[in-house]
Amino acid sequence: MARARERLRTSRQRSGRGCMTPPAARRRPAADAAPGLGAILGAIPFACAAYARADGALVAGNRGFTDAFSALPGHRDRAQLAAALGVPADADGAEARAPHSGHWYALHWRPLSLEGHDLELLTAVDISARLEALDTHKHQQEKLLFTSRLMSVGEMAATLAHELNQPLAAIVNYLNGSLRLVGQAGGPAQVERALVAARTQAEHASAVISRVREFVRAREPKRDAQDVTVIANTVLELLRLEAERQQLRIDLALSAALPMVYADRVMVEQVLLNLVKNAIEAMREIPAAQRELRIEGRVNLDDEIEVRVLDRGGGLDAAESEQLFSPFFTTKTDGLGIGLAICRSIIEYHEGRLFFEPRPDGGSVFAFTLPRAEGRL
Repeated sequence: MARARERLRTSRQRSGRGCMTPPAARRRPAADAAPGLGAILGAIPFACAAYARADGALVAGNRGFTDAFSALPGHRDRAQLAAALGVPADADGAEARAPHSGHWYALHWRPLSLEGHDLELLTAVDISARLEALDTHKHQQEKLLFTSRLMSVGEMAATLAHELNQPLAAIVNYLNGSLRLVGQAGGPAQVERALVAARTQAEHASAVISRVREFVRAREPKRDAQDVTVIANTVLELLRLEAERQQLRIDLALSAALPMVYADRVMVEQVLLNLVKNAIEAMREIPAAQRELRIEGRVNLDDEIEVRVLDRGGGLDAAESEQLFSPFFTTKTDGLGIGLAICRSIIEYHEGRLFFEPRPDGGSVFAFTLPRAEGRL
């Protein structure tokens, strides 16, 4: 009996020594946690994945993670995923844009121990809708601010138009009276020409103010058949003294067979006047011998009448040309930045286009198009 007990004890000891395993050998690979972990991640409503803390390899990810990031080649490695998203591998709370989808995600990392495995849990919340809403809100705020500024400009324009109308009417009356006196007294012809030129300027200013008042009150402009040559000559006469002071040569190159345009004369005069004044100002810093301004008129390929103002100024860089027609943007130190924006609105009302292009041999070209009057009346 004693011998039998000894054999049984020996057998148990041998059996125990045979099943003993070092602690390190008892550790299972992180992938062993995937079945239970996958069920947990699957219940999370946004993209979520677990990476092994030791080597950064992907252990498990839910459907949201697969849909969001499986198209990225390195999504199975934590460092490669972070590099693809353009964020540090250990950045918690970073916002990243997925290059393949364009979606934005808020990335959060949290340590997790599950069934003896050390993991790093990634949650990626899609914030694209929130960012879009913020951008929309910002755009609306900017639009409200812009509208408020335009309303202020409109109010100022209405006030100035009202205040200037009476003095201009008085100036025209005084000039008419002076012309009668000069005619009766047989005064010098130079004085008479100067008075006529002054009266022309005052009458034009009065017509512009009248149109401003109508524009502020949202009345319909008066469009009918207009001769572009007459409009251009009127503008050049208004700017003749300015051109002489700047020692500027102006060439008028309008096609002799240019069709009539369907337009409001005063409004188009204001557009051309503004473009020519800008061209004159652009050439102030260049030598007088090089100051050349050219006004061209032609029928383009779309059968529209195209008027072009060409200068020899310094031109505009790419950034300036992109914002050129934006309200309140200006390249002048004393400009308001509303001239070209208003001009574009006027031309677009006339169913035309106002655009800029660099002049090939130096300078700028501002051009606008107008429809034919034929078939409109």
